[in-house]
Amino acid sequence: MNQLKGTVVSVHTGASGQFGKNEQPSIMVEVEGIAGDRHGSSKRAAWAVTDKQPEGTVRRNERIWSAISVEELMQITEDMDLAEPLTAATIGANFCFEGIPEFSRLPRGTTFRFPSGAELQVENFNPPCLGMGKKLAELMQTRSGKQLENTAFSKASKLSRGLVGVVEVAGEVRSGDTVDIIVYEHPSWLARTELP
Repeated sequence: MNQLKGTVVSVHTGASGQFGKNEQPSIMVEVEGIAGDRHGSSKRAAWAVTDKQPEGTVRRNERIWSAISVEELMQITEDMDLAEPLTAATIGANFCFEGIPEFSRLPRGTTFRFPSGAELQVENFNPPCLGMGKKLAELMQTRSGKQLENTAFSKASKLSRGLVGVVEVAGEVRSGDTVDIIVYEHPSWLARTELP
């Protein structure tokens, strides 16, 4: 079993209709969602572009939480030539971690375990969205003074936008917590044989 350790740099929640999220000293994660967060529900409406279901269909919410790493934010900031560092709060992430190599490439099924006993499970990579890119183009300035394009964020964060997932075990997550990461590995005995 492959295990990693990281640090919780910051935690965030945001109300419905609010751009970005507010940093908190700690947040409660419940199986149904994160208290006080706009994505804090076990259900959500399907999106036309990315979901299998028709737009608006009520479906399971596999995006109860979102997370990114400090290292990825630094890389995106550099690639976008931003005058000010991009933060987890600005891009609407609930968690910002540090010290986890290739954070966005952690596979589905990976578990994040916190000192309180809270556990998060990775469901998917979080693809960058054009809506976020447009908002960042309005708000952020480049070091060169060049106007940001609406697609700049999508291009810069294509492989480093972070992860989304569900809550396996409820509990409190605090800024400064050490997190144990159990990286999912597909059991060799479950490998499919080639079909004729």
